[in-house]
Amino acid sequence: MRQWFDGPESDWHNAIVDKWAKAGVTMEDERDESTPRTLEGMSIVVTGSLDDFSRDQAKEAILARGGKAVSSVSKKTDFVVVGDAPGSKYDKAVQLKVPVLDEDGFRVLLSDGPDAAREVAQIGA
Repeated sequence: MRQWFDGPESDWHNAIVDKWAKAGVTMEDERDESTPRTLEGMSIVVTGSLDDFSRDQAKEAILARGGKAVSSVSKKTDFVVVGDAPGSKYDKAVQLKVPVLDEDGFRVLLSDGPDAAREVAQIGA
């Protein structure tokens, strides 16, 4: 990548980047520093329909707090959030004794962190 800026056409390339920056294009990922990274390194599965979160909103809430929104349940999954009609992911979470949260529990996870969420989670129901 560095050679793109240092190569024979570097003046032209740098001019393009300067124009992008002046136009407001962000050159690197920015995150809201006001959101605490309480889910750093955690893997969370969301399954079923939630009332107050779309799938994308739930994923963004997890990512903003440093977590990973994953699509399959495994022993390494930290939480499974279940809504209406969760399907086999719920069954797998119960089988593997992964903490299961309903939508209210998900709100606890987002606002108060994983320790508080474990207190309201179902495990191996």
